[in-house]
Amino acid sequence: MSFEVVSEFEKKIANFFGSKYAVAVDCCTHALELCLIYNKTKYISVPHRTYISVPLLSHKLNLEWEWKTEEWEDYYQLGESNIYDAAVLWKKNSYLPDTFMCLSFQFRKHLNLGRGGMILTDSKIAKKQLIKMAYDGRERNDISWSVQNINTIGYHYYMTPETARKGLERLPEAIKKNPKKWVHGDWPDLRKMDIFKK
Repeated sequence: MSFEVVSEFEKKIANFFGSKYAVAVDCCTHALELCLIYNKTKYISVPHRTYISVPLLSHKLNLEWEWKTEEWEDYYQLGESNIYDAAVLWKKNSYLPDTFMCLSFQFRKHLNLGRGGMILTDSKIAKKQLIKMAYDGRERNDISWSVQNINTIGYHYYMTPETARKGLERLPEAIKKNPKKWVHGDWPDLRKMDIFKK
């Protein structure tokens, strides 16, 4: 499997948002998860109006967490970390330096690929490590994993070349069009759901 098209898509997304690097993954939630693991994050706070998978990450990763009341727009910060849920962000040169901003290409998002996400970063070291973490700990090349010396705990969270190709095809039109303006009220109050009352 050749990842050249994935690398090309990453470069174009990084260029649009103004980050040095981008790491393609299979969804925004997994982008956030990889960043939390990479940064060894122990605590997050989450707006009570957001997508349900974000607070559920605290259970999956055994993080301390709490709700916060925030009328956020475009993105929000996970506690005091440098990790941002930017799933609905679509704005040229909007990357915040020294952060990990996680994007979504889910079917309702401005760049609709059905599924997919991206991590924006300005750290070359983080980029290299996050690529390996997203691809089962493997180097992203054409060499079989069975002959690689895997030295990183990895996850099966990579973006396929087929999804990246679709991204490259749809990107020019997405850049031309104005995005939908999401507001925090577009999400339900998660505190009312039974899963969070336990």
